[in-house]
Amino acid sequence: MIPAIIVAGTHSGCGKTTIAGALMSALVKRGLIVQPFKVGPDFIDPTHHTAICGRYSRNLDPFMMGEDGVIDTFVRACEGADIAVIEVVMGLYDGLEGEDYGSTAHVSKILGCPVVLVVSAGGSSRSINAVVKGFDIFDRDIDITGVIYNRIGSPRHREMIECSIVKKAYGWIPFEKGKSVESRHLGIQMAYETSSISELGDVLEENCNIDAIIEDAKSNLDYKETGGEKASGEYKIKMGVAYDRAFNFYYADNFDLLRRNGAELIFFSPISDRLPEVDALYFGGGYPELFGEELERSKCREDVKNAADSGMPVYAECGGLTYLTERIEIDGKKSKMCGLIPAETIKMDRFQALGYVDAECTVSDCIIPKGTCYRGHEFHYTKLTGLEDVKYALKLKRGRGIEDGKDGIYTSNILAGYTHAYFTDKFTKTLIETKFQ
Repeated sequence: MIPAIIVAGTHSGCGKTTIAGALMSALVKRGLIVQPFKVGPDFIDPTHHTAICGRYSRNLDPFMMGEDGVIDTFVRACEGADIAVIEVVMGLYDGLEGEDYGSTAHVSKILGCPVVLVVSAGGSSRSINAVVKGFDIFDRDIDITGVIYNRIGSPRHREMIECSIVKKAYGWIPFEKGKSVESRHLGIQMAYETSSISELGDVLEENCNIDAIIEDAKSNLDYKETGGEKASGEYKIKMGVAYDRAFNFYYADNFDLLRRNGAELIFFSPISDRLPEVDALYFGGGYPELFGEELERSKCREDVKNAADSGMPVYAECGGLTYLTERIEIDGKKSKMCGLIPAETIKMDRFQALGYVDAECTVSDCIIPKGTCYRGHEFHYTKLTGLEDVKYALKLKRGRGIEDGKDGIYTSNILAGYTHAYFTDKFTKTLIETKFQ
């Protein structure tokens, strides 16, 4: 059985992301092969995990994947690893619509993994142990094996907490001003922009009992139980995948499904490359609004338009959607984009949509068949204007989409929406088979 540990927090902002990454870094420095995971739909934290561990971080999300999907992803990804570290979303018990479903606690039950609870002790002493006790007894099915006390102000501060400790303490992390990762409108900085989290591995090693965490790590799943079908290496199409500073929000499981169903993935940069010779295009989300001038100057923009105008299938999500519009405007500055969608993109000061999406294709002349259903997530600060001449392929049972529960602007060979889809097998096959229609 693969040893696994969940690094959970009482709430967002308690330091769980930093400590989870630091634990991964400390384990890697000990020579262990660490498989990282992130509970929920987040794209940014996994980039840090991947950079630290040298293995793709995988999302574990019961809403998008189902419980069996969580197990399948966990088991397949853990093959060859010595230990798995799972970072949570929000607080330990925060699930869908205020329920247990979709929470980190739910994932803990699915996988049979124990929990390390991270608490922020800044501004409290004995009271923080009341918080720990509440988390410990709130759901008796969750095995909280110990606590990491974060933001300890002094040796005296630690002593005042230790007087009333209610769970084993794995460690005491001193407060150090400036030891955090800067944020922007969709979350913290990407891994390529900072190494702050990985550098804290030594801090964790010095202040935590990592041997005890390793000893307590466990799961009820054997990675040899399943693992699913693997890519055969025999490809039907070459699929160009936009991947650079502007486009990097992708689920690793989606790449796996594409490969297993016959797509050879050709990664390219819309900022710096010409469009490679491919049969179809996949644009994920990211930050194209931050690189408007570079994207406008790139010849790739014209290559994409010419390819799509010639009938090449194009699938795009969120940032990819905005790249296909006429132009992107941020702080009054407009940059030309591909011009494949008759609309303009404007970056707003606050988020325009945030939450899970449940989508169904309701048209018959789209690159995915009518009746195709899938789930995903939306989180964006941009909005589209000038939508008079667009058609929508997707009706959202849950989510906002581009407007009023409609998403997926489409033509005969283009589908582009705000939904970050977690691909299903059927969805993936139709994207690949579009070339042959």
